[in-house]
Amino acid sequence: MRKITPIFTFFFCFFSFLPEISIAEDILTSTGSITGDGSLISTGGTFKLGFFKPGSSENRYLGVWYNKVSIQTVVWVANRDKPLTDSSGVFKIGDQGNAIIIMGDGNLSWSSNHTKAKNPVIQLLESGNLVLREEDDNDPENFLWQSFDYPSDTLLPGMKLGYDLRTGLDRYIRSWKSIDDPSPGESIFRLDHRGIPEIYLLRGSVVKYRSGPWNGIRFSGVPEMQPAYIFQFSFESNEQEIYYKYDVVKKSLISRLTVSPSGLLQRFTWLAESRVWNPIWRAPKDQCDDYAVCGPFGVCNSNGSPVCECLNGFLSKSPQAWFLRDGTDGCVRTTPLACSKADGFMKMKRMKLPDTEDSMVYKDMNLDKCEDLCLKNCSCMGYASADIRGGGSGCVTWGGQLIDLREYGDSGQDLYVRLAGSDLDDSDAKRRVAVIVAATVVPALVLLAVGGFCLWKRNKRTIARKETGIKERSQDLLLFDMGGSSSAGKDRSREHRKEDLELPLLDLGLIVAATNNFSDSNKLGEGGFGPVYKGKLGDDQEIAVKRLSKRSGQGLDEFKNEVTLIAKLQHRNLVRLLACCIEGEEKILIYEYMPNKSLDFFLFVETKKALLDWEKRFDIIMGIARGLLYLHQDSRLRIIHRDLKAGNILLDSKMNPKISDFGMARIFGGDETEANTKRVVGTYGYMSPEYAMDGLFSVKSDVFSFGVLVLEIVSGKKNRGFYQTDDDLNLLALAWRLWKEGKGSELMDASIEISSSISTVLRCIQVGLLCVQESAEDRPSMSTVVLMLGSDNPTLPPPKQPGFCTGRSLPERGSFPNQQESCTINQVTITMVEAR
Repeated sequence: MRKITPIFTFFFCFFSFLPEISIAEDILTSTGSITGDGSLISTGGTFKLGFFKPGSSENRYLGVWYNKVSIQTVVWVANRDKPLTDSSGVFKIGDQGNAIIIMGDGNLSWSSNHTKAKNPVIQLLESGNLVLREEDDNDPENFLWQSFDYPSDTLLPGMKLGYDLRTGLDRYIRSWKSIDDPSPGESIFRLDHRGIPEIYLLRGSVVKYRSGPWNGIRFSGVPEMQPAYIFQFSFESNEQEIYYKYDVVKKSLISRLTVSPSGLLQRFTWLAESRVWNPIWRAPKDQCDDYAVCGPFGVCNSNGSPVCECLNGFLSKSPQAWFLRDGTDGCVRTTPLACSKADGFMKMKRMKLPDTEDSMVYKDMNLDKCEDLCLKNCSCMGYASADIRGGGSGCVTWGGQLIDLREYGDSGQDLYVRLAGSDLDDSDAKRRVAVIVAATVVPALVLLAVGGFCLWKRNKRTIARKETGIKERSQDLLLFDMGGSSSAGKDRSREHRKEDLELPLLDLGLIVAATNNFSDSNKLGEGGFGPVYKGKLGDDQEIAVKRLSKRSGQGLDEFKNEVTLIAKLQHRNLVRLLACCIEGEEKILIYEYMPNKSLDFFLFVETKKALLDWEKRFDIIMGIARGLLYLHQDSRLRIIHRDLKAGNILLDSKMNPKISDFGMARIFGGDETEANTKRVVGTYGYMSPEYAMDGLFSVKSDVFSFGVLVLEIVSGKKNRGFYQTDDDLNLLALAWRLWKEGKGSELMDASIEISSSISTVLRCIQVGLLCVQESAEDRPSMSTVVLMLGSDNPTLPPPKQPGFCTGRSLPERGSFPNQQESCTINQVTITMVEAR
């Protein structure tokens, strides 16, 4: 036998006692472990497993993230509830055949379920699934344990969201607590298998959004969920499992569905060229996505004004709340059901089906039999097809109240709602009546028309002279023709404004009583429009009364504009215009009362700014952004506010922000992107350069004002306007200088240092700077702003220099008292209005 040399013996013994180290491999055996920077990498290199630190946290977690994505994007975390607080920690296979994480003191940080495996191995699959299996078992589905059964905040392609009825396993995704803390947050996206299975987004125990039931092609409340060459959506419901999943057809595409700490559900795809996560879908996306916003038997339509309507045969349960555009109490039936064949069903098209908690499914029943079944059951309130493929099959019936109804313009499905016979529209009878009318009445009408024309021709001048001026003036008053327009203009104005006026008129005496005869003790403030008073109606409803001042130079046009414009808008972040009053010389607007006044009341007062911690400030930023997005994109009109500022952000009892004062707003047509004016209206310090200097305004003008607001909210400082000098920087210049020097956190208001998340504050500063860039084309849209603010780890482009309006001559600071002033630049008149 050959003699073993001493040097060989040395190396043999040395390497025999080394632990097994996996380098760029996907499998960990029972003799190996992962510590420090050790990792597993899936066979195709898509995913990586190892220890990481989230955000600015010093805690360490074991997680899975994308290996080929330049931004570390974690999709699964093992020890969410028990992080490692130092550099110690070992991930390995334990004595019980399970995956475990051991802390430096020997205590357990996390473990998978116990197994009886003989030769267990841990493997990171190319799908992102971390699995525990027998070493010699090649069955791709025979896992002893898998991370896909215990998701974190992300749903990956191929993952199941739902129930395993055999084991009771409930798979759902749950948000991180914050971008620095992956422990379980409040927002949960999970499937509920009661009634017809559907998926809910919850904030704690409160439902925020509902997908609608699966109809064979998609969830009925997600019209964007169309089968395409990019994604394949599937839903399975049998005796063993109930789950939803999606797959990516193009395997090279990287996509994920995640729920953010703020409660936003988003689907992203990775754009490798620009190295950013591109958000392609979100929920909730508009007011009608909010769960049960119109209450039982109420229907939400995002294109309507107001968005809530009662079903035919129903009236609002709380008329006062409905008047205030709060539809959550819903509607009640006006005619009792007969509980017999005297009842019938109204067909509603393009609907999101109601909440299915109280529903029954009959898979083998057609719609005719479904109608008979529902009609025989007095508690059955409606029915629909369970599967819309191939013309429809199966039957779903609803008992009790119909909740969370929504009407779409070009999607949804048919819903049949039970009504009393007298409330049904008998379309057949109407058609028969129409035929009779056409056959008998039309010839007579033709004769009358010929005779009437001759009579009208002869007496035209006489009729014109008999028109009373009183009627003309009363119509002008009602339709707000308060200027010196021509008669032709008035006729056109009447025709349009009859259609536009959707606002109750209140008696002046009622307003006088409500405000104690406009007493000074009731006065809340005064702006360019006129004074604002607090009032209380007879039912103790608190209101804010905006009275047009006779001395106001801006009031008449702005009054007309606000009445005809804001009455059409409804959003949680817009103040509600409740009514108006027009009697004699009085022009009055009645708003919902905001007990916490305006944002500037807190933000710029040293003794009050501490009441706004960072969480409240961030919520205010997000609320303003969503309200502005609604104005620019999601409402049925495209509206440019033109006077967005801290004084026009009102705060309700819960400090929720509401955009107010639409007197200067402008409606844009469908193809209109910008406009020009020689009368620039707005507030010193908030106007974009192209608007202030050249009279050009667009949605990007509002974006600029929003950016100023964001920087004011972060810093607690007021932007003083357009000036940039070496020793006296305005807020934009200060923010820009600190950002370039890498000292962005120094802009933060000292009163929020304790409550703030530095990474979130810096993200808001960067978004604010992106919004105030000098060139309008460089500024993001509000939809992009909302996504940048709501995403946990967005990749944001570097901002360019803000629009300081340097080198232009403007009036000296302090030359704008609490009244409107004007100056002229480039032949453009600028009307500056100080904060109300």
